[in-house]
Amino acid sequence: MQPVTNTHSSEALAAQPSTGAPDTVETRLWIEEHAWLYGVLKSPANQAPTFRLPDLISACVTAVLTPPEGYRALFAYLGTQLVLRDPATARRREAMWRAQYEQLQDVQRSPANQHPNPKFQLDQLTTAAVALCREADPSGALVLKYARLNMASRAKHRSSEASA
Repeated sequence: MQPVTNTHSSEALAAQPSTGAPDTVETRLWIEEHAWLYGVLKSPANQAPTFRLPDLISACVTAVLTPPEGYRALFAYLGTQLVLRDPATARRREAMWRAQYEQLQDVQRSPANQHPNPKFQLDQLTTAAVALCREADPSGALVLKYARLNMASRAKHRSSEASA
């Protein structure tokens, strides 16, 4: 069993839409990737608006899964890099937006994660997405770009729901 450290108070239950389901979902992130994302959170580039960890984690998922080769890159990282780490590595509890959580659930249920292939858990998929973003752009600018795109997409979706 992996140790889990709680780093938020109520972010996972922050926004309640009219359906009663939270907009964000609790996830776990390995310590090394959490530390890097925390650096992006505190970066001077993260301003106007200042994105929080649910935005940044979700942005990593979107950045990795948007390109056509994203699933392949994710599983390549899982199978060559993450698998070599200590599986008892501590995790931090955080939140991510539901849309990206559901994307990761689709990845987890995909044939690439079924027998005879190894089965990776959601925290491993989340961690791999963050790690791939860090490899692609250590400055965090890529993550902030996708956080803005995700925010605009959520606002557009809410606007179309309100007018329907």
